[in-house]
Order: sequence, then C-alpha cells, then structure tokens
Amino acid sequence: MSGKDVGIRKLMGLHYYVHDLERSRHFYTDRLGFAEIGRSSPALEMSGRQRSLVFQAGEIVIACSTPLAADSRSARYLSRHPDGIGTLAFEVDDIERTFGLLEERGATPIGDILRDKDDAGSVATFSITTPFGDTTFRFIERRGYRGLYPGMQLYDAAHDGSNPIGFSHIDHVTSNFQTMAPALLWLEHVLGLEELWEVEFHTRDVAKYEVRGGSGLRSKVMWDPQSRIKFANNEPYRPAFRNSQINQFVEDHRGDGIQHAALVTPDIVSAVRALRERGVEFMSTPATYYEALPGRLAELGIAKIDEPIETLRELEILVDGHGPGRYLLQIFVKDSAALYKEAPAGPFFFELIQRKGDEGFGAGNFRALFESIERAQGGGA
Repeated sequence: MSGKDVGIRKLMGLHYYVHDLERSRHFYTDRLGFAEIGRSSPALEMSGRQRSLVFQAGEIVIACSTPLAADSRSARYLSRHPDGIGTLAFEVDDIERTFGLLEERGATPIGDILRDKDDAGSVATFSITTPFGDTTFRFIERRGYRGLYPGMQLYDAAHDGSNPIGFSHIDHVTSNFQTMAPALLWLEHVLGLEELWEVEFHTRDVAKYEVRGGSGLRSKVMWDPQSRIKFANNEPYRPAFRNSQINQFVEDHRGDGIQHAALVTPDIVSAVRALRERGVEFMSTPATYYEALPGRLAELGIAKIDEPIETLRELEILVDGHGPGRYLLQIFVKDSAALYKEAPAGPFFFELIQRKGDEGFGAGNFRALFESIERAQGGGA
C-alpha cells in the first residue's frame, strides 16, 4: 500500500435522494432487475426523518431516500436540487487509517467515526464533505457486519430482482462542474488519486452547430490504481460556455454534481436487448455514427470487433478503443427528467459499459455522448 493510498477497497454504491420512493423501487426492480435487499429501520427513520430502500445487483448497492420531514438530509438536498446523488459510499480496509490520512490532508469530516455491531460482526463509518456540490463521501469498514451500515436493515430474503442483466460493479462516476480545478486538486491532494486520461473538444467544427457557435468541454479522469475506481470530471469549454451541455447540467441540477454512473455488464448486447424489453429508454445515436464507424475503427488500429456493426446500429451501442484487440462498448440511459418527463426527477443518468481490453474512455464516444445530450436538450438537428 503506497503512502498516498487511503485504503479504498471499492466503490460500494450510491445514495440517491428522490421525491418519489415508489417510482425508484419500480425502476430498479422492474426495469433494471435489481433486488430490493433492505430498508431503513424505524429507529433510523425517526432520527434521520427520511425513509430509505436499498437495491443491489452484483456488487452495486443503491440506496434511495425520500424525506419524512423538512429537516432531514434528503429534504435539505431536494430543497436545493432535483433528484440526485447525495452520497458515494466506499468500503475501506482500515477506517482509522483512512480517517487519519484524510483529516491530515485537509478533508472535512462531518463527524467522528461511528461504530456498530450485529450478530455477524462490526462496522465503522464516517463521512466527509467534498467539492462535488452537495454530495458527500462515506467510508465504511465492515468486519463480518451483515448490514450495510447502522440503521439500514437487510431483509432475510431479497425482494424481487435476480440481476438478469448481470451487472457486476460501478466502473466510474462522472461529475460536471462550471470549473473543475478545485475538484481535481482535491481528488489528487486529499483523496490521493492519480490522473488517468484527459480530452477536450468543441463542436464548432460541425456544420449544424455553426448558427449557435457550438459548445465544448474539457474532461479529466482521476483514478485510484489500487481499487481501480475512476472519477471523470467535466467543465464547459469556450466559446459558447453557456450553451455547453455541461453548463446546462449545472443549471438543471442547480449546482455542480454527479452526472452519471457507469454500470459494468459482461454482455452489453444481451443487456441492452433485455433492458429495452423491460421498458428502459436510451439516448439516441445518429445513423451517421455507424456509417463512419468502420473507418474510425481502422484509424484507431482496431482491426476486428466481436459484435456486428449492424447489431450495434440496431441497439445504438457505441464502440471505441486504442489498438488491436482493445476496445470498449457503451450506451447511455435517458436521464431521469427525460424518463419521467418532469424536471424534478433530475438530470442524472446511468451508463452501461463493457470493457474488452480497453481501460480508457474513448474520445470519440465522449464526443458522441456530448452531442447526443445536446440533441436531447434541443441544441441541434
């Protein structure tokens, strides 16, 4: 373990604050095939003044909470933002070491380490503030503990959902900022992450954006080599700063925050077919993307992919990579506001990703996603 490493084992999951808990239950169990594995205890609901449900697929754990009173954490978050990610939860090796290192580097703990026991073992946890808007980071050390953390009760048997899509873990989390430098410095000097990848581009070179001047982004990915957790960070790129879909996210979210999380699946073609049958809607990809794909793959040095291009076109799956036998496949679920046709549902969305030897992010796909979101926001034909 290096001196910079704070001992993160994995990104356990997300804590999502929502207006409609039953709608979330329907989405995760009926649409994505997650199992409902637990809920907030009566004691936690009384003290925290919010109600929570917990869903799981593979190693991915998603807790959704809705307010029971105006002074709850979820109510305070939702008074400032639409539905969104309020906490990222990380499992760590040694909670005392993690707490000490983070505090030494200037992190701001929300409180001291909390500890609990159940019949299977112990748990210790603490949270810190972050530069990711109103999103906090929670660190958890579990030693045989059956529950997730104090107050979250697991059912004796999971309800619904058997992970038919085969989700395994969260590949990366992407956040949007009006300026990302403070977050990058914090990720490096406080959390101890390293730079992995970066890109910048602008759509002013595309004819259909000439009238409005186009828009662009800068993106930099930071990662923890030990746990392989990746944080992609975006900011708008001049000119037409305000037209950028990054700035549009910040305005819709009413502040910096987490834009999407990427869920890993071992077979994205089967996953997308199954999810479409279950009623999941995805962002569209223009036909021109697939017309240009053979030439682009040749430029990238990817001589062959396992999936027929016609299948990718049919399902609107993106492909990118960096050399022979190294590529990745991606697709993006519509954001929640578009899925539910109401702004309070928020601009957060999920990505599906299958990595086939490539650990990058695909600059071509990054741009394809950027343009896809701009089309959805009315920015182009």
